[in-house]
Amino acid sequence: MSRFLSVVSVQNARDTLTFLARKTADKSVLLGDSLGLILRKDILSDCDIPGFNRSSVDGYAVCASDTVGAGESIPIMLTLIGRVGMGEEPSDPITPGTCMYIPTGGFLPPGADAVAMIEYCEEIGEEVLISKPMAVGENIVFKGEDFSTTNPALKAGTKISSRDMGVLAACGAQEVIVASPPRVAIISTGNEIIAVHETPKAGQIRDVNTYLCTGFIAECGGTPIVIGTIPDEREALETAIHDAVQKADIVLISGGSSKGERDMCADIIAARGEVLIHGIALSPGKPTIIGKIDGKPIIGLPGHPASAYIVLIALVRDLLYAMTGQIRSPVKLSGTLSSSVPSAKGREDYIRIIHDGDIITPVFGKSGLTNTLVMSDGFLCIPADIEGYEKNTRIFAEPWSSE
Repeated sequence: MSRFLSVVSVQNARDTLTFLARKTADKSVLLGDSLGLILRKDILSDCDIPGFNRSSVDGYAVCASDTVGAGESIPIMLTLIGRVGMGEEPSDPITPGTCMYIPTGGFLPPGADAVAMIEYCEEIGEEVLISKPMAVGENIVFKGEDFSTTNPALKAGTKISSRDMGVLAACGAQEVIVASPPRVAIISTGNEIIAVHETPKAGQIRDVNTYLCTGFIAECGGTPIVIGTIPDEREALETAIHDAVQKADIVLISGGSSKGERDMCADIIAARGEVLIHGIALSPGKPTIIGKIDGKPIIGLPGHPASAYIVLIALVRDLLYAMTGQIRSPVKLSGTLSSSVPSAKGREDYIRIIHDGDIITPVFGKSGLTNTLVMSDGFLCIPADIEGYEKNTRIFAEPWSSE
């Protein structure tokens, strides 16, 4: 067992998990059921949108060259030859010296290459005075400019939002191919762990990590499967891990990852599969275990909730994205540090922070204190090759959630 707690880099741990990641199956869902799921294929519109050149304002369809030199003091005068009705395709063309009234969304008449906004026009009988010069293409949405049949409207890997659902509807996508959500089994271990509804006695703590992990997995688009709270008994833990491997694509085991006589997780994983990593240059989260059973990733999280959450953020999230193909575009918080932040070179430090305007304030707290998660807005990752940051250094941090 000497290989246990042989510390590897965070990047090594990420690479190991990415290697273990198995893409989940494709599935077809109705558009109305697609919210929050991950697209597996690019989406192209079934037709050009819009299907015709149309006006983006109420005004008058014109030849832009007719409006050169127009101004409030010297407007140009054009002959009004008709009006475009909504949903109607005009048959008469615009010729030099003429114009036609057109509503927002109206079909642009042949010959017109600009639309003068009604605010700059005055209709007098069969003549229209225009007091502003128009550029070619001004106030026009061209055919296929919104979505086309050749360029993807949405890329594979997109997590479908309410906005994306609108795009899918516009493209005629009644059904979409998405990634099946990864199933993640959650096991909480420890004789000291009690149910949430119970009052802790001396030496007891409520089961925080089951709910912390359940919520995190759901936020990341996975399907949490709660196996339960397991005492520090080898047979019970072996049974729970076996059950979890049968039911899920990933297994998270909270607790039992420190180097101690009662910690059996690594031993059980090694007996049933393989321990790949036991110890990561990550603070908090150093005693994390990464293994596999039947080719499935088994991750032993630290027991302290704040430490466990950092491991979820630093490693488990990327594993879920690798399994679904989700494209991640991290949101960054920018600001200057209100105080210096020390860090030991050789490990990746995750410091909780408060972001207020242009100021980023570190939140220092012991790993066992859950309150630092709700007191903070996000985290600052200090790379392993940097010995911290000085006060007033401009840095980039990341919010807890970038949704």
